[in-house]
Amino acid sequence: MGKSQSNEALLLKGALLPTAVVGALAIAIATYLEGRAGLFGALLAQVVVLIYFALHILVSKISTNLDPVTTMSLAMFSYFAKFLALGLLLWLLDRFTSETLVDRRSFGIAAVALTFAWLGGEITSYLKLKTHLPLPHEPNA
Repeated sequence: MGKSQSNEALLLKGALLPTAVVGALAIAIATYLEGRAGLFGALLAQVVVLIYFALHILVSKISTNLDPVTTMSLAMFSYFAKFLALGLLLWLLDRFTSETLVDRRSFGIAAVALTFAWLGGEITSYLKLKTHLPLPHEPNA
């Protein structure tokens, strides 16, 4: 008998396929329209989106058996750290690369498309999990 996969592994698997398809399309279109700068912009968007959302699933996996306050603290720290890291990346991109090296429009459009693809795949996978939430018992009247 095979070992069943964790919820996080199923979510990751469900999100990676649509993201890979949209990523390949975004890279092809950006390269066609903007050349090498479009290629680098779309590739960078793919890397950023994959890291950003994979870290979200990793934090979810780590916090599975933690108490709710610790889980919320870890989630808030994760979101804040990713927000700062993304801001730093965008600042570095603007400050130290030219538009002829990394096309900003290709990066932005690809990042938004990849985000929608990831979230759509993750939501679809989540709906297939059929997880049950424990409901509180009604007091006896």
